[in-house]
Amino acid sequence: MVPVYMDYQELRSSVKSSPAQTLEKPGKIFYKGNYIFINEMEKGIHIINNSNPSSPQTISFINIPGNVDLAIKNNTLYADSYVDMVAIDISNPEAVKVVKRLENIFPYNDKGTFKADSTKGIVIATKEEMVTDEVPCNGGNQHIDERGFTADGGSWTSLGANVPSNQGKGGSMARLTIMQGYLYYVDDNDMHLININNETSPVYFQKVNVGVEIETIFPYENKLFIGSRTGMYIYDNSNPSNPVQLSVYSHIRNCDPVVVQGNTAYVTLRTGTACQGWTNQLDVVDVTDLRNPKALATYIMKNPHGLSIHKDVLLICDGKDGLKMFDANDPMNVTLKSHKPGFDAFDVIQLPNIAMVIGPDGLYQYSYTQNFELQQLSKIPITK
Repeated sequence: MVPVYMDYQELRSSVKSSPAQTLEKPGKIFYKGNYIFINEMEKGIHIINNSNPSSPQTISFINIPGNVDLAIKNNTLYADSYVDMVAIDISNPEAVKVVKRLENIFPYNDKGTFKADSTKGIVIATKEEMVTDEVPCNGGNQHIDERGFTADGGSWTSLGANVPSNQGKGGSMARLTIMQGYLYYVDDNDMHLININNETSPVYFQKVNVGVEIETIFPYENKLFIGSRTGMYIYDNSNPSNPVQLSVYSHIRNCDPVVVQGNTAYVTLRTGTACQGWTNQLDVVDVTDLRNPKALATYIMKNPHGLSIHKDVLLICDGKDGLKMFDANDPMNVTLKSHKPGFDAFDVIQLPNIAMVIGPDGLYQYSYTQNFELQQLSKIPITK
């Protein structure tokens, strides 16, 4: 395989508003005000007016090559763009403006080509070509991510915490989050800190090594909970410029996002992807002592991905088995109360009475009650 490049000039001049587009390969999701922001894998971000959740309206699209993750503070949207981070003014969601770009702060992804030349630009795809070459027997540092392509070990650039209202809310599968004037982005090994106290002029601050095969980051109170394929890392973030690792909750080779409420963390583990060797399950973990998290209970699932909790209502995206609602009043007796099968659920954002669920076939919205009633309000399907 040989690389197909986009030169840096094209990469850095392509961010702009365009008319609304249909969903094709939706990824991460973010909610702010009356708007839903949905990543279109490595292409950009859909903006949806959600003033009426029963009839959401897609109003515009932001073209951002290489985008996978996003977060918002006030009227500034932060989005990755391959090796760069872009800050975008979204005060007019139909005519956005780039206010700053931080260049070359994230790992370069050669998409498994080994011979990519970073001076030629960003690798956006690969193509077959007859070549004769020698490669190391160990094949380099690669893994196959859950969306089916090869990614180098330094990046995953392809495919409800309690936060202030000016920041909105992302899903549990996010690699990007905001806390106390800092933007935190996790790649496969490291956590990148970006100072956004001046939100329209972000400044790259530092890189903190976390571990290996990092996947997600979740802020809760003054802590950061980082999910990886090998465990959950807990960081004290009392000083937002210098997160300090408190502990690691380890397990075998699994994939896991994590959400937290009170002294309880909920972690989904799954097989059927590149991380084999365990069951599909929900782990409930006591984090009363943050330096010594303890397993409380395990519940068998089908293929769990994103999750969210509000009061006693726990929502889990169980892959192709759809959306499931649980009573989590007693962590030792988490009980299934409602199930919406028939679609592939990837991640969820949970508001006090609305659940927004994203998956490979579109955006679903549900109303729910604390009595565990779950009713579909709308769907924005993909276009195949």
